[in-house]
Amino acid sequence: MITLERHSLLSREISTADSRAAVVAVLAKLAKQFGFKYFALMSAPAASDSLLEPLMVESNVPRSYLRDFDRLRLLTACPLVPLLKNMALPLCWSYEEQYDDGWPLDFPEPFRRLAKTYGMTTGVAMPFSSSDGSMFVMRLDGDRPVLTLPQLNEVGMLMLQCFRVFDRVRRTEPPPKSILTARELEVLKWTSQGKTSSEIGDILSLSDHTVNAYLNKAIKKLDCVNRTQLVAKAIRLRLIT
Repeated sequence: MITLERHSLLSREISTADSRAAVVAVLAKLAKQFGFKYFALMSAPAASDSLLEPLMVESNVPRSYLRDFDRLRLLTACPLVPLLKNMALPLCWSYEEQYDDGWPLDFPEPFRRLAKTYGMTTGVAMPFSSSDGSMFVMRLDGDRPVLTLPQLNEVGMLMLQCFRVFDRVRRTEPPPKSILTARELEVLKWTSQGKTSSEIGDILSLSDHTVNAYLNKAIKKLDCVNRTQLVAKAIRLRLIT
């Protein structure tokens, strides 16, 4: 398919997407059209984030990959993370390519091994800021050669259009019904602001034991493994701001 025809067809599908499911479907198609296997729309990692899976918003990346990635604590060693806040254009890389000294994406060997295991030797990522100021990252991964500059420009334009549609859909969605109690949400809110259990106990006139009990219940309800993941998931679900 020639570039103009492909771009026109994808752009038309993106512009008509009117639901989150439709956005996901067109993201999958975007990845496939450019020879990638996986797509991901995720919250941009903050300096305090250590796990990748809680940041995922929409993705077809295998859950086993995310678990292996987090088990190895690779997010804290990812050279892409510090670049995101200063990026405005899409960036493409390959674990198979040899780059000159000074190339900013020097991925450690565990990255390369895991990526090759899952057929994710080449990737492209682009950061976005939503209308409410939230930061996101859209990326495609697969086993293909590095994108040419015209291809990268085309992918960047389509990613931008896709994110704008996602952001519009996201704004019109009703807030999800919370499965947490009012007290659990209150404790979670203070936790997200960096308060310790002792400090939260003083604020809410609760014992440390009671605060920890509320947090442990919230962790179980949201299927998380720790407080960091709990806070990240609660923010992603818009249970707290």
